[in-house]
Amino acid sequence: MKRGGGGQYTYHGPGQRIAYVMIDVSKRGRDVKAFVAGLEQWIIDTLAIFGIQGERRCGRVGIWVNHNGVDQKIAALGIRLRRWVSFHGIAINVNPNLTHYQGIVPCGLAEYGVTSCEALGVSISMDGLDKTLQEQWVKNNHLSGLAK
Repeated sequence: MKRGGGGQYTYHGPGQRIAYVMIDVSKRGRDVKAFVAGLEQWIIDTLAIFGIQGERRCGRVGIWVNHNGVDQKIAALGIRLRRWVSFHGIAINVNPNLTHYQGIVPCGLAEYGVTSCEALGVSISMDGLDKTLQEQWVKNNHLSGLAK
């Protein structure tokens, strides 16, 4: 666990797919918002292939789902730029032990929780997710000009 930007802590562990995206963002006109939106759309499109409706929420970073009438975070983004080169990336909760998130407040918003594909009743293998992430990256070219 480490201190994070939006909330107080970031957790990475078994059952999460972590993908670091290291790209020269200056080749996209130094548009950080477009870069983040591209990463979000990549996750949304990937989850949709598995029947999960991931969504953005105004004022909240990450990808959210409505689970049992409550917004819960299913994927996180952690981006840092140095000289316009991105570091860090995304984390998708496939089947982590959700009790490990007790005490973690997603994006610093206490009224929301954390969920996973498995908790939503969707079984996804890491290999299947990796393949789909790669296909969606190429197919939809979310970071046009940067996906090369």
